[in-house]
Amino acid sequence: RNLDILARKALWENGLDYDHGTGHGVGCFMNVHEGPQSISPRTGHAEIKEGMIISNEPGYYKEGEYGIRIENLICVTKADLGAKAEREMLCFETITLVPIDLKLVDEGLLEPKEKTWLNDYHARVYNEISPLLEDSSWLKHATRAI
Repeated sequence: RNLDILARKALWENGLDYDHGTGHGVGCFMNVHEGPQSISPRTGHAEIKEGMIISNEPGYYKEGEYGIRIENLICVTKADLGAKAEREMLCFETITLVPIDLKLVDEGLLEPKEKTWLNDYHARVYNEISPLLEDSSWLKHATRAI
């Protein structure tokens, strides 16, 4: 539940919200919403543990007009915090490597750290996926820096 609050923060600051969970477990038996892990205000108290796969799918829907949802899968991993860390912590690693359609991004609305995140994500997508393609020119364009 605490992670869900962080995902909704920017919307809440503008009087907006979405009516679905931010993330859920992904099943290995074709049960898409397989728990016990979940990132949602309606979730139970299951501990998120290393190795779990969770969807990452915040969004926003304006009734009768449009909807926005970028959904990736993330894996829970140990955070590499170095010697300064007083305790072991977890983080998420994106494992779905698909470009985000830049036609849908209003660059003027992004904070510098958000642009950096998007450019870093696209660089990772290109570096990991392009060697698997015969022609990666479309991917180079789709993952261009903004």
